[in-house]
Amino acid sequence: MTQKIAPKALYDHPSDMEPLLPAGDDRSLSELALTLLRGAERLRSALHPLTRQGVVDLVRSMNSYYSNLIEGHRTRPGDIDAALRRDFSRNPAQRSLQLQHLAHMEVQADMTARLPAMAAGDLCSPEFLCWLHEGFYRRLPDEFRQVADARGKLHPVPAGELRPGEVSVGRHLAPARTKLPEFLRRFADFYGPLVTSNPDTLIAAAAAHHRLTWIHPFLDGNGRVARLFTLAWFIKAGVDGDGLWTLARGLARRKTDYQAALANADEKRMNDFDGRGYLSQRHLGEFCRFFLETAADQVSFMHELLALDGMLNRITGHGERRESAGELPGGSALVLREIFLRGEIARGDAARIIGASPRTAQKVTGVLLVQRLVTSASPKGPLRLGFPADAAGDYFPNLYPAGKD
Repeated sequence: MTQKIAPKALYDHPSDMEPLLPAGDDRSLSELALTLLRGAERLRSALHPLTRQGVVDLVRSMNSYYSNLIEGHRTRPGDIDAALRRDFSRNPAQRSLQLQHLAHMEVQADMTARLPAMAAGDLCSPEFLCWLHEGFYRRLPDEFRQVADARGKLHPVPAGELRPGEVSVGRHLAPARTKLPEFLRRFADFYGPLVTSNPDTLIAAAAAHHRLTWIHPFLDGNGRVARLFTLAWFIKAGVDGDGLWTLARGLARRKTDYQAALANADEKRMNDFDGRGYLSQRHLGEFCRFFLETAADQVSFMHELLALDGMLNRITGHGERRESAGELPGGSALVLREIFLRGEIARGDAARIIGASPRTAQKVTGVLLVQRLVTSASPKGPLRLGFPADAAGDYFPNLYPAGKD
C-alpha cells in the first residue's frame, strides 16, 4: 500500500529537508564525480603558469557574468571590460550592472583568499554563508539592494542577515523564518564533514547546493550565494582546476533545465519507493546528476578551449587579422605568439622576435599595451598576455553566449 505524503503549509523542523543525499546505491553518480575530478586535474596543466593567471582572472569575470545572467541581469562584455578599468557608463542602468559585476568578482576574490586558512567544514557554517551574502550586498548599488514582494512593494535586503519574513519561490514555500537557524545548523552539521577530497564529496556538494537554495536563508541573493558556496566547496575539494573553469556558464546555458531540476528536487516524497524522508530522494538524485554532468561538460569545454595548438592558432590569427585591417602594426602577431608560448618576454626581446629595430619594436609593443593585448606591471617590466573583451571573443570562442558587444 502506498502512503500519501501530506503537504506542509510551512516547513518548521530540519527533518523536513531529508534526505540530504541521494540514494547511496546509485554508482552512476560516483562515476560522474570521478570523471569531474579527473577532468579538473587534467585542466591544471593547461597553459604556461604566467599566462594561466590572466585566464583565471578572465574566468572569474565569467563566473560573475553568468551567475548574474542566471538571475536575469546581463552585462555586456564591453561594459565589463570598461568596469574592470573603472571606466563606468554614464547610463545609470548600465553603471549599476557594472557595479554588480564587480561586486561578485570582488567577493569571489575575497573568498578565494580566505579559504586556505579555513577548515573545510566551516564552508557550510551559517557564519560563512552570511559572510558571502554580506560581502556581495554591501557592494551593490542601492537599486539592487531591495526586492519587490508579490504586491510590488519594495523591501530592503539586509546584507548578511537572515530573511525577516516568509518567502515562496514558485510552488516552494521556504522554511519558517523563525526556524532558519535550526535548518542552517543541521545543514552545517551534516554537510560540513563531507567537504573532503574524496570523489563522492562532489555528490554531497551538488545535494548541498539544492538544499541551500531550498532553505532560502536570505531575502534575495540566494542563488548567487549558493553558487559561490559551491565554488568554495570545489576549491577545497581540489576540483576547481586552479580557477580555469566556471560552473555558472553551464548552468546559465541550461538555465531552464537548472531551474526545473531545482524545482523538482523541492517536491515531497512521491511514495514508499522514493526514500524515507519528507522530500523526494529520486528528484534529489536527478538534480545531482544534472549538476555533475553540467560541471563535467564545462571542464571538458575549457580543456578543449585551452589546448595549446588551438589557443596558439587563435591568438596568432587574431593578431594577423588586425594587422591586415591596419588596426595593429606589423609584427604584432609574432609578439603575441611568443608571449603565449613563453608566458612573458622582456621588452628588449620584441626587436629580435619581429626582426626590426628597437625603435620599431617599441612602437609595436606600445600599441599592444595601449590596446591591452599585452600587460606589464611596470613601465620597464616584462610583457605578458592581456585578455581584453574585444580579443577574448576570438581567443575563447563561445565563452560569451552572444558575441562580443
